[in-house]
Amino acid sequence: MAIAHKLLISVLIGICLLGVAGIFIADIGSTSPDPVPFEDTVATGVILENEPDEDRIDVPKAQVFYSQYEYVVGYQGIERFVDASQQTGHEDRFGYPTGVYVTDYSGTALELTTDGHLAANGTESWTNAESAWFVVGSEARTPAGETVVPFSRQEDAEAFTTEHGGTVVSWEQLLNHSFEIDDADVVRDRVDERHARGDELVSDATQARDRPTEVVVGEDVATIQEGIDTAPRGATVFIPSGNYNVTDTIDVDRPITVAGEEGTTVQGDGNGTVIRIEDDRAAVTDLQISGVGNVAEADTGDRNLDDSEDVLEMAYGQGDAGIEVNGSFRTVVENVSIETPANGVLLRDSPEAVVRNVTVDGSDHWDDGYMGVMTMRSPGGVIEDSHFRDGRDGIYTHRSHELIYRNNTLEGNRIGVHLMYTSDALIADNRILSAESTGIDVMTDPEHNAVVGNEIRNTSQGLLMGGSQSYVAQNVITDTEVGMTTAAGNSIYERNVIAGNVEGVQANQLLPTNQVTNNDFIGNHRHAAARLGVLRVWTADGQGNYWDGAVGSSDGTSLERSYSPTHPVDERLHRVDGTPTLTRSPALDTLTTFEGAVSGMRVESIVDTAPRCEPTNPELLAQIEQNSSKYDLCEPSLSDRG
Repeated sequence: MAIAHKLLISVLIGICLLGVAGIFIADIGSTSPDPVPFEDTVATGVILENEPDEDRIDVPKAQVFYSQYEYVVGYQGIERFVDASQQTGHEDRFGYPTGVYVTDYSGTALELTTDGHLAANGTESWTNAESAWFVVGSEARTPAGETVVPFSRQEDAEAFTTEHGGTVVSWEQLLNHSFEIDDADVVRDRVDERHARGDELVSDATQARDRPTEVVVGEDVATIQEGIDTAPRGATVFIPSGNYNVTDTIDVDRPITVAGEEGTTVQGDGNGTVIRIEDDRAAVTDLQISGVGNVAEADTGDRNLDDSEDVLEMAYGQGDAGIEVNGSFRTVVENVSIETPANGVLLRDSPEAVVRNVTVDGSDHWDDGYMGVMTMRSPGGVIEDSHFRDGRDGIYTHRSHELIYRNNTLEGNRIGVHLMYTSDALIADNRILSAESTGIDVMTDPEHNAVVGNEIRNTSQGLLMGGSQSYVAQNVITDTEVGMTTAAGNSIYERNVIAGNVEGVQANQLLPTNQVTNNDFIGNHRHAAARLGVLRVWTADGQGNYWDGAVGSSDGTSLERSYSPTHPVDERLHRVDGTPTLTRSPALDTLTTFEGAVSGMRVESIVDTAPRCEPTNPELLAQIEQNSSKYDLCEPSLSDRG
């Protein structure tokens, strides 16, 4: 009981300190605060970082002061605030609005671009939402769809509808309006649809690949390049088994298939890219490629690269590769093995490419190598059934939206899957082992990504999610320092197994807008930690998560006692003797109730109000040889375990 006694003292001290530090959160005052610069808010809503012309797009905004939230919340897209305010539990997490301001387009020369995007000529200001007028259903759009256009004067709103359509409504009417927003539920519903689209693209690529043989290297022509230059469109250039040394890059500049057979090796001289595809619907199959140059990025010389696009183009979209695809549509790279000190396959401005059954062996140390597959502005492609060993990143994407990356194995990279400025991607059923840094890293505020069914083992960090409105499900993450982060806001994290990590999940998104349910937390030193923000409730519609160590009587599905992985006692229940007994103490029950009732006491905390009494995902636990039955507390006759 000595340990339990010390823990109880630490709880008392911690609760007192939280009470002092957090009082100001709820003490907003009786009058509405003044608006702040939008850059000083915690912003959510429409993301423009993925739009090349973002500087030309004006998104109407709202900023909201809440009674129980420390920060001012900025909504890019007023419809995003309206939708959020209608969601179950919104007021429980944030409190009620004590002040709402919206962009005021009165007094500006407001125009619409050909895409329907707003362009305001003049200085925009803020106006109180309750006295403003709003245009709904007009031609105005953001990159995310329909948007609400606010004005401080009713006559300005009516003038806008005369030119661009729509209806003028008051604030009260707007709060009852419904908007179609592609949220995380929509992303979840589209997973099967995305797989089906990938299947269709692969089927089309297979038909394009299988062309009649017209030219045989060594019989009809002396060299591979000569065969390509003489082959008619829609033909196959066949390369019999053997070693073929080339001193110049092979250029595939027409819609043909270049195919080898078992044992066909094309070896460059180590001074550049070995094969370059530069025409639509060309294919390269059944080859072993080596002798790739070791230039990983372009030499900028004396160029002044102020534009971030130029910097990324030079740093990631250039350099040597086993196969480079440049400005080509629906190309195919299949059944190819590449040894490379630089890139394996480089896709640049080449949409809907199919890369299948490719093996890339990179440099032994990631700092000496580059990407297994690099996609620069190459959306809609499929990369599947491939194996990427060593090198820097297994796959790196830049503005390659709607990418499908599935059924691949990645070993010993710096980062397994690295998404930059890439939305609407499907990252599914990949196996990522021993990454130096991170298994999957989703960066730069993307939207609508689905990360489903992946297995991540023995990495420093498992899954780092950025952006918003994404779906993360059925992933198995084990043997990491940090299993997963929930930095992608307004997202769904469900049916994941987080087991055997030092820290299971870091909740580091400032806005408590995520749905985290039906996950299994087993054998982590610390199941979850909240780095920033206020209370997160990881329960939805009566569904919580399974927490190894949680105690309480069972109704057959859930435990009657809430569980908080950030609570100084609960976080030790699965690894410190005496803590189950401590949870029954009347003093602790009183403190826990007090902490849940006072908003200032809930800073940087997580609570599950309906923790599950048995693991949700026994079939995933089997992948890591965990016996789910030993964690079963669902018998109604069982009471607290101690």
